This record gives sequence, structure tokens and C-alpha cells, in this order.
Amino acid sequence: MDYWRIIRVRFVVILLVFLITAVTTTVVTFLIPPTYMSLSRISIEKDTSDIAPLLGMQSGPMAFDPYFIQTEFEKIQSQKVLDKVVTKCNLTESLVLGEVLNDRAARKILEKSIDVRQYRNTSIIELRAYDRKQKKAQEIANALAEEYQSHRTDLHKERVTKGINALNKRMEEINEDITGMQSKVDRLRTDLGISDAAGDESYSLIEPEIVRRYQAELITAKGVYTTQATLLAGLKDQSVDELRASIMTAHPDAQLDSLIREFLTGQQALANQSIDLGDQHPRIKGLKKVVAILEGQIDARIQGVLAGLELRVKSSKAQVDQLQQDVSGAKTKESEMREKGREYFDAKRALANTTRIRDTILLRVMQEEVDLELPKESTVEIIDEADLPIKAVRPNIPLNISLGVVVGLVLGVGLAFFIEYLDTSVKTIDDVERALGAAVLGVIPQNVGSLLEEGDESPHAEAYRVLRTNILFAGRKSEKQTTFSVVSGGAGEGKTTTMFNLAVVFAQQGDRILIVDSDLRRPSMHRYLKVSNNIGLTNYLLGQVAIDEVIQTTELPSLHFIPSGKLPSSSMGILSSAKMKEFVAEMKSRYDYVFLDAPPIMGVSDASVLASMVDMCVLVVQYRKYPQLMTQRAKGMVTKVGGELVGVVLNNINISQDSYYYYYSGYYYDYYYKSREKEESADQTKGEEKEAKLVANADIGGEDEKPKY
Repeated sequence: MDYWRIIRVRFVVILLVFLITAVTTTVVTFLIPPTYMSLSRISIEKDTSDIAPLLGMQSGPMAFDPYFIQTEFEKIQSQKVLDKVVTKCNLTESLVLGEVLNDRAARKILEKSIDVRQYRNTSIIELRAYDRKQKKAQEIANALAEEYQSHRTDLHKERVTKGINALNKRMEEINEDITGMQSKVDRLRTDLGISDAAGDESYSLIEPEIVRRYQAELITAKGVYTTQATLLAGLKDQSVDELRASIMTAHPDAQLDSLIREFLTGQQALANQSIDLGDQHPRIKGLKKVVAILEGQIDARIQGVLAGLELRVKSSKAQVDQLQQDVSGAKTKESEMREKGREYFDAKRALANTTRIRDTILLRVMQEEVDLELPKESTVEIIDEADLPIKAVRPNIPLNISLGVVVGLVLGVGLAFFIEYLDTSVKTIDDVERALGAAVLGVIPQNVGSLLEEGDESPHAEAYRVLRTNILFAGRKSEKQTTFSVVSGGAGEGKTTTMFNLAVVFAQQGDRILIVDSDLRRPSMHRYLKVSNNIGLTNYLLGQVAIDEVIQTTELPSLHFIPSGKLPSSSMGILSSAKMKEFVAEMKSRYDYVFLDAPPIMGVSDASVLASMVDMCVLVVQYRKYPQLMTQRAKGMVTKVGGELVGVVLNNINISQDSYYYYYSGYYYDYYYKSREKEESADQTKGEEKEAKLVANADIGGEDEKPKY
């Protein structure tokens, strides 16, 4: 509510700043020449080699580089690229009206007229160019994309060419080293008498391989020998019947398998025939003879298989012995050759390594040369060329006006609060009571006139009735406190109006009241009563007239008035005279209450003199007019001369704007007067309706019938 009160009080300032800002923004927006924007889009990628796919080589996935796009932003706006755009678009002549610029100045202007952005989360870059000419904006956008593409291509070619030159230089140095190393190898082979069967291969790659091969063959041979020897020993330990049952499983033999099958068939036939024929039957005898022959052949074949296994075991044993000798010989030979030709093989190994390096460099040089010669697909692709702009993008009229409205409103409100912060005048009752240490006896609204003209039913009269009540309660210390003086710190705070209306309210309550216009320098009280100011207080104090001649009556019988009269320039200190004190004492005896109007206490000494003479002083403070320090000094001057300050009147409050003071005056008016006006209006409406109804009934009943009331 405090914030809203400040806004309502400072509404004029807020509205003025708002209108100035909004109107200025609107006018400037329409005065700014239109600027057009043209957009081209490019897709950028890191440089890669085109030779790898042609040679069938797999290229691994490229690592994500979060700074790549930002780096390319800076390259697009680099001096090399922009200088080319300036030259291509002839911007040294067209950027400024007819004036020829140097390249640096044109580049600086171009930097401000372009905007480089990333399109969402992609590798696409938008190049925006702004210019007052539509065609020129399109040319700049297209030229920027083309020159950046050309710049990337040139950089790639330059980088590859430098790499090829560096590799060729290195390869020449390696060829010289290889020539010297080859001579050394040949010399060592001749001097040491080494017969290098490995040819161009290194010894360290051949001899260990031979040893490992012999060792592998030896392990295999030992396994075969062990298996065969174990099998042979197991078969020899078995009986004839066991051999017949297990020989085929341990060592399959086709001939033996056929004999066993025939033997089993003969036994089955013999068993079947024996059921019907006797043992002496020729068929039975023949079958028995055949079975006996087959049995002998099987036993002979089993012995042959065992003999064959024994030969194999001996052969495997001989092979194992031979391989052991070969392994030992190979190891001995390797050791002898290492000791004899260590320097030679080391030199040969170094030669082979250097040769491989030379071959790798040669392959790389060939790859780069082919890559350079191939028609390269650019890593910068122009995916959208700039179109001729149709509509200007600057100024953005709706946006500018909206911003002007918002900024104006913000500035207005901010200025209002800033002024409120700087304003040290009295704003609230709390300000008065905190600064002066005195109670606020009344709150007077704005635009208050004379209560004699407005009448005792005026909505403003209630504020003075409240003030009268508070003054009477504040002055209950002594029954003799009947003289009042209303003072103010500065001019124009409404002390005269406050005192006059307060006296009218006292008079309306039946008290005998005297108003004395003792503001001798700028008298104004006579204007409220519309009387002459020719004869008054000054004439009485100077002894020119009697007291009864200066007292004037008003339309209120209980209200009397003494004007100030004309003050001679030679009688400025007349209020501090003894006769003035006698006058005040005599008036106290005649009237219930005497009100003495005084000039501003900060301006002249008259107010201080009057404050020391009266029983009570009331300080009038105008709302939001003078600083609190001035009000504090006014109070101090009253207390210094011995005056009794009973309280403060806060004057000229705008009740409609400041809801803080609504219940001091506005509530009474709204609740009592408006409600009473509504009741009177409703009663009048009911009376008119009732009268109209009676007239209508009289017309219906005829001339002889009288309406019934």
C-alpha cells in the first residue's frame, strides 16, 4: 500500500516520463533509416584426407571438439577473410555516402554489419549481413560465405604443401643415413665372414624362430611317443581275449575288423545250426573248422598290429632324440652367431628400422601428393545462398515502441521512487510525530474553502470538528487556556484558512469567538468575511480608536472579528508593546476563545511574540511542501519563546490519491454524507411514485371518486 501511495502521489511524474520516453522512442524509430538483412548458410567440417578411402584405409571416428565452431566464428571474422570481402564487394566506396575509405576503416565497418551464429546444435553457420541497400546486403552475405570457403581451401593446400616439403627434406636426410649404414653392414659381413641366409631380414627375427620351431616339433614328437608307448605297454599286458575285445578301440584296423566280423558271423551260424544238427554233422564240422581258421587269423593279425605299434614307438623315440639334438644345435649356433656377429646384426637391425621409416615417409609423401592433386571436396559447403531481402529488419517498430513503453514506465516509476527518496518533506503522520515529537491533532483535506460559505453540513467541517475536539482535550491542563495562535514554518501552508474554519466550528458550537487578524504584514483574514481592512488592530494599538470601534460582527452571532488595519512603516514592533498584552488580556475576559492569526514564524518576529502571549499554539504543516528540518525549526522557535505547542495540523491532504489518510476525512464523507444523500434521494423517489399512483387511481375511479389516503 505504501508503494501504491507513492505511485498515486507521483502519478504526474510517472505519466510525464512515460510519455516523453514512449514518444521519443516512437519518433526516433520512425526517423531511423531502414536496414535490410540477408542470410547465407554454410556447413563446416574439419579437414580430412581424401586418399585414405581410395587406398582402402579405415579412418577412425573424429573426436568431438567443443571449441571448433567457436574457433571458426573467429576465423570467419578475421582480417584476411574480411579484407577479401571488402575488395570483392567494393566496400571502400559504398559503405559511407560517397566517401572513399581505407581498407582498415572499411573492415571495421564491415565487422559491425555482419553477424555470425550457429544454427541450433549443428555444424551449420548462419552468416547475416546488414546494410541499408538490399542488393549490397545480399552481396556481402554471399561474398562472406565464398571467401571463407576459399580461405579454408587455400589454408589446406598451403598446409599440405608445407608438409610435403618437410617430409621430402627429411626423407633426403634419411636416404643419406641409409647409404652410410648399408656400407657399414656390407663391410661387417665381409670382415666377420658371416653368411647371412636371412637376406635383408634381421638375424634376431630368424634364429629365435628356428629354435622355437624345433622346440615346438620336439614337444609334439614327445607327445606322440608318450601316447604310443603307453598304448603299446597297455596292450601287451592284456590276454588274448582282452586284446580281441579292446584292440579295435585302442588301434582301429580295417582288416582286423573284417576278420572279427566274419568270426562273429561264423560263431552265430554254428550256434544256430547246432540246435538242429549234431556235432558229427558234416556242416557242423565245417563251420567249426572255419571258425577255428578265423580265430587263428585274428590272433595273427593282432600280433601284427602290436608289432607295428612297437615299430612306431621306436620311430617316435628316434625322432624325439633327433629333435633334441636339433634344438641344442640351433641354440648353440644362435649363441655362436650372436657372439660372432653381434655388431653386424645390430647394424643390420638399425638399417632395417631406418629403411622402414624411410618407406613410411615415402608412403606419406605419396599420399599427400595424391591428396593434393585429387579434386578435393571442400570442408565448407554453402548450403543456402543469400536472397535479396524484401522487408527491413531494422528498426523493429513494434519491438522498439514496446520497449519504449516498458522502459518509459520503468523509468517513470523509478524516478518517482527516487524523488520520493530525496523528498524530505512531511508525508505521513508518523513523519510528523517522529520529527517533532508532537501529536497530530487533525488532518485537513485539499481544496477546503470557508465553512461560512459551505455551511455546517459541509463534508470538510467534520475534519475541523475533529481538530476542535483534539485541541480541547490537549488543552485541558488549565481552564484559562482560551487564546490560540495558529503558526506555520513557511508561507502558504494554510494556517489562516485553518484558523478561520476552526474558529467557525467553535462558533457553531455556541462559543463566543473572536478572530484577530494579527498578521500585520500580509493580512488576508478580512477577505474570508468580505469586510474592510481600513480600521483594525493597528489603529487600536496606536491609540487612534477605541476597542469597540474595531470589533466587527459576522453572519454568525457568536463570531466576531478584528481586522489588522493599516500598519505604518514606523510601527513594526507594535505587537510586542504593553498595550498588545493588555488587549489580549481584555479579550480573554470578553470571549470564550480568542484566535490570533500570525505570520510565518520563520520569516518575521511577530509570530514568536504572539506565540509567547497566547495560551496554546497549533503548528500547521502542509503535506509534501517544506523539508522536515524547517518544521523542526518552527517548533523550536515556538518553544524558545515560552509558547505551548499543543499539537500539529497536517494540511492540504489529497484524500483521493493518498488512501493512507482516507479514514481521517474521506471515510466520514463517503459514509455519512453520501449515504444520507442516497436516503434522501430514495425517499423522494418513493414519494413521487406514491403520488403518481394516487393520481392514476383517481383517474380510473371517475370524477366523483376521491382518492383514499
